[in-house]
Amino acid sequence: MATDVSPTAIAERVVEAILAQKLAPGERLGEQALAENFSVSRTMVREALMQLQARGFVEVQSRRGWYVVEPSAEEARDAFSARRIVEAGILAASEGRPLGKVIRKLRDHIADERRAIEGADAATRAFLLADFHVCLAEQMGHQLLVDVLRDLTARTTLAATLYQSKHEAGQSCAEHGAIVAALEAGDTDKARQLMLDHIGNVERALEVDATAEPDAPSRLRATLAPVALPRAKR
Repeated sequence: MATDVSPTAIAERVVEAILAQKLAPGERLGEQALAENFSVSRTMVREALMQLQARGFVEVQSRRGWYVVEPSAEEARDAFSARRIVEAGILAASEGRPLGKVIRKLRDHIADERRAIEGADAATRAFLLADFHVCLAEQMGHQLLVDVLRDLTARTTLAATLYQSKHEAGQSCAEHGAIVAALEAGDTDKARQLMLDHIGNVERALEVDATAEPDAPSRLRATLAPVALPRAKR
C-alpha cells in the first residue's frame, strides 16, 4: 500500500483532472477503482471523496456511489460571478506594486499555453489555460486566494465541459496575453477590464441548453494520471 499518498493528494488529483477536462460532470468515481488506482485503502479514498464533497465537486447518491457533480446553469453563473469578483479584486490590488517578477512568470505561463495549443495533448492545454488564473493569484502573493480560485476555476471548468464551451483555446491564450500586456504597461484598470471581459467571454460561450451527454470517459488510470506539464510548475 502506498505510504506517500494522502486523502488530500487524492482529492487534488481529482481536481486536477477536472481542470484538465479529463473528468466529466456526472462521471462515477468508484471507491474500489480509486483505491486500486492509488494503491491505498478504501477508507483513505472515502476520506478524499468527503473532502471533495465538502468543496462541492462530488456528490454521493444513495445505493449508487460517488459522482462528479453536474452544475446547473444557475450554479455555473454563480461560479463565474465569484471569479469576476475575486480576479478583478486581485488586479485592482496590484496597482502601484512592482510587477516585474509577476510579469515574467505570467509570460512564461502563456508561452507554455502556446506550446500546448500547438502540440500537446488536450488535457495539458485545458489545464494550463485554467491554471493561468491560479498562477495570477499565486504570483500576486494572495496565498489565501489560491485555493479559492483553483476551486472556482474548476467549477467553471465543469460547466464548460458540461455545456460544451465554444470558447477556443487560442482565444483564451490571446486574452491572457492582453491582460499581462496591460499589467506590464502599468494600466491596472485596463487589465482589470480585460479580465472581466475574458471571464464574460468564456461564460457566454457556454451552450447552456445543450442536452448531449458528455463523451465516454477514458480509463480511470489515464484520467487521474498527473497532467503532463511542459516544465515543473512553480
